[in-house]
Amino acid sequence: MSAYIHDAVRTPRGKARPDGGLAALKPHELVTGLIDAMEARGHAPRAAQALILGCVGQVGAQGANVALVSKMHAGLDDAAFAFALNNYCVSGLTAVGQAAALVQTGAVGSALAGGVEMMSRVPFMGDKADYYEDASFAPRTRYVPVAVAADRLAEDIGVTRAEMDAAALTSQQRTAFAEGTPLTASRIPLNGLSHEEAARPKTSSESLASLPPAFAALAAPYAEALEGRVIDHRHTVSHAPPMSDGAGLALISSQAEGARARILAWAEAGGDPAASLTAGFTAMDRVLDQAGLTLADMDRIEFMEAFAVTIAKFTREHPTLSDKVNVGGGHLAKGHPMGATGAILLSSLLDALDACEGRYGLVVAAGAQGVGSAMIVERMG
Repeated sequence: MSAYIHDAVRTPRGKARPDGGLAALKPHELVTGLIDAMEARGHAPRAAQALILGCVGQVGAQGANVALVSKMHAGLDDAAFAFALNNYCVSGLTAVGQAAALVQTGAVGSALAGGVEMMSRVPFMGDKADYYEDASFAPRTRYVPVAVAADRLAEDIGVTRAEMDAAALTSQQRTAFAEGTPLTASRIPLNGLSHEEAARPKTSSESLASLPPAFAALAAPYAEALEGRVIDHRHTVSHAPPMSDGAGLALISSQAEGARARILAWAEAGGDPAASLTAGFTAMDRVLDQAGLTLADMDRIEFMEAFAVTIAKFTREHPTLSDKVNVGGGHLAKGHPMGATGAILLSSLLDALDACEGRYGLVVAAGAQGVGSAMIVERMG
């Protein structure tokens, strides 16, 4: 049995601060807003039998099973089940994959899946997990902040400051170009916010070149985990995706009629926790193998800009695909609401495929400590 995406919508990304464009709302209100939007677009999201949400900071405003809270707030049927999952920064795509699996096995006829993260309410590492400071782990498996891991990876694979500046500039320029075009057709204004709040459309090569590396001080408390290594810190604040509020949601069903896309393949991957951000590449290779397709077959690709090193690595390895990748801009400009990211990228991908009338699309997401997820869809129509 196939799983079809009937709709995939997303909020704009708001700055993760008290006066951010979405900060006055609660996480479940973002989800309800997207469900309302799906209904207004002619779908029946409240008939879904399940709601699965990715969310990293599952405490405070995002605690108490944020999916269940969202289900009740949105008025889904009592019989629908709901659960939240944490697979770090790929959580939103993992949730969509889990929903697709439920549909494909016949466990449910339709499901809502995606993610939500309000970093204005629950900050980065807001769960205060013991693991973050647990010295009993072997050094290569101890927690290292992802910004520090990104610098280490950039040094290890020789990604230069110039490559990362180029990636950041492209992200900002394409984000600015996409505003008011079909590339934002499934972005739903909420709380008066109708644009990507963290984007900096006036960014230039000169402004990027003027910025100093930003994360050397962050590495100091993790000297033991880094085994005394002195890192050549290269990422600036413009090479890091801004912390953001946002949500993304997809409606998955076994029915082909009226669907926007069919899910062809989905893959999860683990990877070297020390390399941290490389498992997305593994998931990408795995999902292409599952689908029997190649990167050249893809008409559009949404590749998560999990720090500039990742998109710079992809561009270096696949230079001929640049016109297909992140055509509406990426995380370096728009921001990264962690648990929502994968679902937001999926929504962006469907818009990009519609805009070019393409057939195949690929989403790739990566997260800290070696997690990755990827999905291939086929546009209907």
